[in-house]
Amino acid sequence: MSGRVRQRTSGRDTLAHAEARLQDYLRDLAELVAVDSGSHNAHGVNRVADWVQRRLHALGFSVERIPPPPGRRPRTGDVLVGRKRGTRTVADGGRRVLLAGHMDTVFDDGTAAARPFTLAGPLAHGPGVSDDKGGLLAGLTALEILSGQRMTDYAELVFLATPDEEIGSPSSRPVTEDVARGVHYALALECARENGDLVVARKGVAEYLVKVTGRAAHAGIEPERGANAALTAARLTVALQAMNRPARGITVNVGVIRAGCLPNIVCDEAELQVEVRAATTRHLTAMRAAIEEAAVDCRVPGTRVAVEERDPCPPMEDTPATRALFAEAATAAEGLGITLGAAATGGVGDANLIAGTGTPTLDGLGPVGGGDHTPGEWLDTTTVAPRIALLASLIAALGAR
Repeated sequence: MSGRVRQRTSGRDTLAHAEARLQDYLRDLAELVAVDSGSHNAHGVNRVADWVQRRLHALGFSVERIPPPPGRRPRTGDVLVGRKRGTRTVADGGRRVLLAGHMDTVFDDGTAAARPFTLAGPLAHGPGVSDDKGGLLAGLTALEILSGQRMTDYAELVFLATPDEEIGSPSSRPVTEDVARGVHYALALECARENGDLVVARKGVAEYLVKVTGRAAHAGIEPERGANAALTAARLTVALQAMNRPARGITVNVGVIRAGCLPNIVCDEAELQVEVRAATTRHLTAMRAAIEEAAVDCRVPGTRVAVEERDPCPPMEDTPATRALFAEAATAAEGLGITLGAAATGGVGDANLIAGTGTPTLDGLGPVGGGDHTPGEWLDTTTVAPRIALLASLIAALGAR
């Protein structure tokens, strides 16, 4: 209770500190947006990592840079992990709090010059302005405010900046999961939803490569000697699309179909690429079993079907622990005059990987933004100071729960 009282009484002071930093935030954001840091541009991502590393060092963090494994393709930038110990031990109630954001964007090289940072009234525009450079910078600014207030009442603060979130975190995933297992709470720095909601749930995703092998034959002379892989693939497509259960948060999409080579040959090979998203691990597991069952049921005589699951990503589930984190955030927000909502989304991010380790996770703690992955991407600058103040207050409250 004492932590909550301290948080409420300091909310106005924290907001004042955040407001005083707004112009510096916008200047720094313009500098970050000016760096092309697409996921495949390791040099550009590492320029952002250099920038973040300098800021963390100035705050007294130790920083580890972890390059991608040798031979990894695509080549990505470094993972950055910053750590700063507080004055309260875990045994005495101190907690380890993780802040997580990503440094990469979806945009091609040259986008930063072609579409530079601009301000149009309250809205900032530019590649990565909200996804996720605005959130990444909000996390650093919140840490600077806490440092200025000499707030050290925690066991450890951890800052994780990943280089490849936009392509599914192929290099950073093991680091992210390892870091997450060592903390008590995680706050992900993707920007808040367009209506200001925080994110309490993200669907998990699994991709499947379904290969059908048939038997070729002359389609005009002896089709009966063939086994049509395309027909099996067609039956499977219908069966898989019928598995959609929107009310349960389950989506299935056959996104790619390839079959055959010539119209006068009975098709002997076909391939489906399928994506499944679900709100719970239980549903993801059930969908794999359903796909494998359909692969048996839909076979044309003489064909064989192989199902391969690729790069499964766990859901960030809406759990009691997540709701407790959201309640803490709502308490902090109330002291700042902010009313929070809780949202679930089908999008996947590093918060999924963190939550998949069992760490209570809350996402959407950056400023309000939208239009991600488009030329119209925007950040509402009127929300920058209040959301930074909210983040700083929440870190303080969680550090010594």
